[in-house]
Amino acid sequence: MPLLVTGLNHQTAPLDLRERLAIDAEANDAALLGLLRHPGVREAALLSTCNRTEIYCQLDPGEETAAARWLAEHHGIDAGELEGYLYRHEGDAAVQHLFRVATGLDSLVLGEPQILGQVKDAYQRARRGGGLGMGLERLFQQCFATAKRVRTDTRIGAHPVSVAFAAVRLAEQAFTDIAAATVLLIGAGDTVELAAKHLQDRRAKRILIANRTLAHAQTLASQVGGYALPLDALEQHLAEADIVLSATAAREPVLKRDMLERALKKRRYRPMLLLDLAVPRDIEASAAELDDVYLYSVDDLEQVIDESLRSRRESAQQAEAIIELDVAHFMAWWRGRDGHQVLRQLRDDADRRRADALDHAQRLLASGQDPEAVLQTLAHRLTNSLLHAPSARLRDAARRGDRDLLRAAERLYGSDSENSNDANDHEDHDKATEPHADRTQHPSQT
Repeated sequence: MPLLVTGLNHQTAPLDLRERLAIDAEANDAALLGLLRHPGVREAALLSTCNRTEIYCQLDPGEETAAARWLAEHHGIDAGELEGYLYRHEGDAAVQHLFRVATGLDSLVLGEPQILGQVKDAYQRARRGGGLGMGLERLFQQCFATAKRVRTDTRIGAHPVSVAFAAVRLAEQAFTDIAAATVLLIGAGDTVELAAKHLQDRRAKRILIANRTLAHAQTLASQVGGYALPLDALEQHLAEADIVLSATAAREPVLKRDMLERALKKRRYRPMLLLDLAVPRDIEASAAELDDVYLYSVDDLEQVIDESLRSRRESAQQAEAIIELDVAHFMAWWRGRDGHQVLRQLRDDADRRRADALDHAQRLLASGQDPEAVLQTLAHRLTNSLLHAPSARLRDAARRGDRDLLRAAERLYGSDSENSNDANDHEDHDKATEPHADRTQHPSQT
């Protein structure tokens, strides 16, 4: 069963499609349960952020499209609508993709740190929901070790570049003196918290923070010298805002066009800058049609972000080299575990046959039969039992002309002289097939 990632992101899909496929935190557990029940899915984890929705999974052989089918069915979208927008990576490419995502190399903002926390959240939810077997568990642990190494060994996170930072930069460009602006922040999550701190550093005149849970808004407001508002008081204070930055997890817009029309009238039509950093969007898209409203979404920030990334690109090259090495280490373990599982199955089968033969011999001895004859029977019975299945398959391979299997058997069994030390070396062989645990960090180090 190969490792597989299926999904879409800001590079492959427009904002409106990403909105439709987004899975919020409250719905994630139920969605994961439905995914794990979908035919063909063995293990799975769901990652959904403002810039991507991805499924990391192991599927049954021949079920390579199962994750994509579930994604379309879960959201009530015709599978044809997703063609050209979804990507699918398998094996080495899937591992590399996850490592690049977790280190911020695949983000809209190169090297942004928030994505690692989102990957860890996806891992924890999958773990609680029973979505992780040995394969994905090991993959995510290696992923966290790699991300830590990239952060430690490179300067990719040395400069403050984030979606929140880019939004504040854009606000600075629109308001030459941001210290004279009143800013309304909607939400109280990581993005809004980062934006609030950047605004505090730039001495924004006033910072208003509106959130559904007032206590969260009060906590953030106390940290940045702002004022907390309940979300139902949003329209009452909207006209005060020169800049509005919104990043909530709401499924429907929290800021409607008619609310903005009324606010503009109260402001005597002084311009408003609206920065919508949420997916799904927080601000009704038709608000952009209003005179004196300047509305930007996350996708509009790309140019501002590009100007801030030059110092990170050299570090990104170093990060890619680290990822390439760690992908190779992980895949060596992944491929080796197949041999380990086969060997374990072989030994378990041999142990069962030995126990059956021994039980038969003991019953013969208990019935009073000659011990010498019983030993001969035991040896004959055990030899026949162990060789019956491989002998039958080799005869069938010879009839079908399957030379690959015949050559493999010849290499496996060889001659007596070639295998004279095998009986003494089987424990060393077992150890050689174990995962290279020394190549990854312990989960506690992440």
